Amino acid sequence: MILTPLEIVTIGLIFTWIGFVRTGLGFGGAVLGLPILMLVSGSPIDWLPIIGIHLLFFSSITLLNSLKQVDWTYLKKSLPWIIPAQMIGVIGLLSLSPIIMIIVVYSITSFYAVTWIINRNIASKKNWVNRLLLIMGGYISGTSLMGGALLVAVYAANIEVTKLRNTLFVLWFIIVSIKMAAFLFVGVYIDWKFSLMLIPVAGIGHIIGLKVHDQLIKNDAKFKQWIGSALLLVCIIGLTKVVNL
Repeated sequence: MILTPLEIVTIGLIFTWIGFVRTGLGFGGAVLGLPILMLVSGSPIDWLPIIGIHLLFFSSITLLNSLKQVDWTYLKKSLPWIIPAQMIGVIGLLSLSPIIMIIVVYSITSFYAVTWIINRNIASKKNWVNRLLLIMGGYISGTSLMGGALLVAVYAANIEVTKLRNTLFVLWFIIVSIKMAAFLFVGVYIDWKFSLMLIPVAGIGHIIGLKVHDQLIKNDAKFKQWIGSALLLVCIIGLTKVVNL
């Protein structure tokens, strides 16, 4: 990608936002960042490797002294439902055209945005529904790293709040490692220098997110309503651009 100075500054601010959301909520960095990045430039395949590198880096730092605060039992129980579906999603990402993937990303984001605006939680107490959500979340994570909300819905119902964020970070680390390995295997271009350049600005958001995590969780519904409204507007603009191509 050839970027103007203004686009580079804008992208830096977006990655600060992604870092903030990732640690502030424990998920949602891709959901709340990828649609905005695509308004600036590029398609999902351009940005997902960079987001993936950052997630691996920052989740490793966060987990360094927190591995005891991970629900390893439920993680192991859920992975057989998530990983095969994710692998199918990765194949879809690598085989579909950029235009289709852009439409997929905006459509998924619009769905999440609407559920947040109307304050509806995606959850169920039935085992078969939870397994379906895990499969769907794995598949969407494979295509775009945006299946977090579905996976969180199930994890939040089965894991103690004190262990939820760290367990999710381990899950994201596994999911992203598989996706990055697939990118490297098929020769997807990864701009390592640009990724490393963006780590300091993403780090600012990461630190802020760590500090306000507890407050965000307490005001989770109101925060998501505001963000959902903004995201829906972004998706409408993005889909309009795609239609007019």
